[in-house]
Amino acid sequence: MGYTQKVKVLVKTSLVVSAMLALAACGGGASSDGASSDQSKNGETTSFKISHVTQESHVWHKTVEKFGEELETLSDGKMSVEIFPGSQLGLEKDMVQQLETGSLDFGFLTNAYMSTRQDSLNAWFMPFTFENLKEAAAMRESDAAKQMLEELDSQGLVGLDFMFAGNRHVLLKDGAVQSPDHLKGKKIRIIGSPAMQDFWQEVDAGPTAMPLSEVYTSLQTGVIDGIDIDLDALVTEKYYENAENLTLTNHMTFPTVVVMSKQVYEGLSEEDRKIVKEAMTNAVNWGVEEAIAREEKNLEELKKLGVKVEELKDPSLFDSTKKTITDKYEGESEVIKSFLEEVQK
Repeated sequence: MGYTQKVKVLVKTSLVVSAMLALAACGGGASSDGASSDQSKNGETTSFKISHVTQESHVWHKTVEKFGEELETLSDGKMSVEIFPGSQLGLEKDMVQQLETGSLDFGFLTNAYMSTRQDSLNAWFMPFTFENLKEAAAMRESDAAKQMLEELDSQGLVGLDFMFAGNRHVLLKDGAVQSPDHLKGKKIRIIGSPAMQDFWQEVDAGPTAMPLSEVYTSLQTGVIDGIDIDLDALVTEKYYENAENLTLTNHMTFPTVVVMSKQVYEGLSEEDRKIVKEAMTNAVNWGVEEAIAREEKNLEELKKLGVKVEELKDPSLFDSTKKTITDKYEGESEVIKSFLEEVQK
């Protein structure tokens, strides 16, 4: 082999070695899609992406942060989460698509949106079923609630749990609500859910579905007369700045459906799956207690801010509306029927 050929061989060898070293240095680096892993002295580490629609002060976000803490502790630092609050990754339909493909690992998805994809989830929105958030949260452990989570498998999702924001109340620019007549003709912002839509239509209001990001200015400009809202969102989103009349109706509860990408879940070892589930259960247990505590704190805060607060004095005035809605949905879903039967036990 001539001198020139030897040089060429040495150069090629050097380039190959350099490339291999570069790849080794980057081995397992973070991917732009879904869970990413890195090789370290302690072995493989995994970072999960999790998304939701609320602001960072909301109890759902705090619960996600708690999940991250639990995950790192239970995995000895080998698992962590990267959080994307406030719909940073798109609308909920976009999040579900990302979960289906595995480019997003976890989601805290509103039960309102998910009930448009799975009928049984409308069970949570049967009107005047729970007097307070504690009663609603207890139904997490019901057989019917567990069945709802199992049904999510068909959508490429692993249903992990239900977390809550609080019970639903009515905030209006003008007046309080003491009967269905007080809602007649009012343009009320709702989240687009079949059961929610039916409830507001049944009381002759004008239900108006719109994204959370549009509510503040819509109240400000009079596009809507009021909103169907939980106290935590009311405080964190500051809607009271444009409407000061709050009626504590407790007409519905408001869960988030906690899910994981089925594709990502199936890629985990059995040990890691157990860690994920335990971490999420611990976080949601904490979050439920936090949400219950916030109900009272948020109410006191709203009163201090000058919000005019009234309680619905006679919920029985809505009995006819309640019966119409529950009869319809019990007839369409055995899971909803079972859910309501378990509530009565």
